Amino acid sequence: MSTIVSNKLFQNFIHQMHDAVGRAVGIIDSNAIVTACSNLDQIGEKKAGISNEFFTPASTFVVNGCTYKSFAGKEQPNYAVFVTGDDEPAQHYASILAISLSNIKQFYDEKYDKCNFIKNVLLDNILPGDVHTKAHELNFGTGVLRVCLFVRITSKNDESSFEVIKKFFGDKDKDYVININESEIAIVKEVEKGTTTSQLEDFARSIIDTLMSEHYIQSCVGIGTIVKTVKDLSYSFKEAQVALEASKVFDSEKLIVSYDNLGIARLVYQLPTTLCRIYLKEVFRNGSIEGLDQETLFTIQRFFENNLNISETSRKLFIHRNTLVYRLDKIKRLTALDLREFDDAIVFKIALMVKKYLDQSANDF
Repeated sequence: MSTIVSNKLFQNFIHQMHDAVGRAVGIIDSNAIVTACSNLDQIGEKKAGISNEFFTPASTFVVNGCTYKSFAGKEQPNYAVFVTGDDEPAQHYASILAISLSNIKQFYDEKYDKCNFIKNVLLDNILPGDVHTKAHELNFGTGVLRVCLFVRITSKNDESSFEVIKKFFGDKDKDYVININESEIAIVKEVEKGTTTSQLEDFARSIIDTLMSEHYIQSCVGIGTIVKTVKDLSYSFKEAQVALEASKVFDSEKLIVSYDNLGIARLVYQLPTTLCRIYLKEVFRNGSIEGLDQETLFTIQRFFENNLNISETSRKLFIHRNTLVYRLDKIKRLTALDLREFDDAIVFKIALMVKKYLDQSANDF
């Protein structure tokens, strides 16, 4: 566990214990530096008269009117709690606090180790054959369903998005928040059998709403598929990434995108660009998609959104039915595709997605 996390964890505990004990309490590291204390002015100071020799398993020592009790560390204690006083109650308090702190640190150390393990699984930094063995060593459940969510922060903010999301989960030991980089965060969530995509989207929406309403942080979330094994978490993670990337091309207005709901977009997104160009040439042999003006393209989009229904589309476009029929006839003359026919409509829909994907790919370079 990182020093920052340890100190923050210890400080919260010390504040609570100070009220219960009624004496000044604190923690020093193996260098005798105060890392947490009920008296905040002492944090960062070095306690005099303490050497590494005092840090032995289960050792209690008294120095300069304070009683110390070492704790933590799997082999060698690397912290000690101290209580003001050298009387019997001080020794009693120090012993109780040391036991509690040792258990707390062990729990969070294991949590931290698990997070590192999961991050390596997501990023393919661990051999597939070692995943099961390491999961067993860390007591990381292998017989449960999990899903990966990929959170991308889209606005600059002084708040740490990672810390905000971690706080959102509280101390849940079944869910893990993984910091990928400054703007990307992965969430590995345990789910029950029968969990639906809609439920996962509601959960993602609560994360987005929390980030925005409490910290004015804008974000979007990609959702992978639910997987049964630990090693398959990397697939769910990549699916969540693809969901966001594909959405950026095909449906940029969406803040929550599920891989399950991408449909044909996930196929188009993963096609080679050379193959995409060939497809466009084959579809538009008699002309070019570039020959269609923005008004015509907008009409086509609304026609698709209304399931090829002429009456419904014309009503929502506030145009006469005959005007829409005229535009569809014009498209047929230019492309030889009649969008009123289902097969032709599918071909054209895919062509539009391919064109959008190619345009995005060109912008990326």
